[in-house]
Amino acid sequence: MGKGVCLPRTSKGFKLIELLIVVFIIGVLASIMIPTARVSIHRARAKSTMKNISVISKAITSYTMDNGYIPVQSGSYDSNSTFYKELSPFYIKLLPIKDKWENGFRVWCGSDVNGNYGISGSSGEDHLVVSFGSDKVKEDDFSFDAHSPEDGLFVLSRMSDFNKDLIMWNGHWIRRPRNVGD
Repeated sequence: MGKGVCLPRTSKGFKLIELLIVVFIIGVLASIMIPTARVSIHRARAKSTMKNISVISKAITSYTMDNGYIPVQSGSYDSNSTFYKELSPFYIKLLPIKDKWENGFRVWCGSDVNGNYGISGSSGEDHLVVSFGSDKVKEDDFSFDAHSPEDGLFVLSRMSDFNKDLIMWNGHWIRRPRNVGD
């Protein structure tokens, strides 16, 4: 009978070098994307936390206007505290207890505002709403200066910038990122 036709052999898989090139490309892409994704996640947390701080401050202001006095609060609170029960659900449907880094919000009202972040001379209707940021530690080196309020603004350019406190005093930001929530 006749001769068989020889077909060229085709490769049925990846060569080792091809596999290594693909792994290298994936590694390079991951090294570019992971830091960017981390910054984006923290930026979203900061923005959401700032919105919650603003909402808490507005609820305190509404309570004070309706009742003629500010609620009593000094530091962190929980759902069983008097402060929480006075504001929720009438002045705010659900009062946030923790920021987006799972750190409890801090609220000081009335004369308890004095001594925090260099503030002194607070009246009975002042309030301060604070998030300690991603590191969950109070930023001790920040002191508000009424003559230079711009000093409280900062730019989020490094991961360590997310450790800075977010501070609202009587509905006005005294410490916040300049490039988030403008």
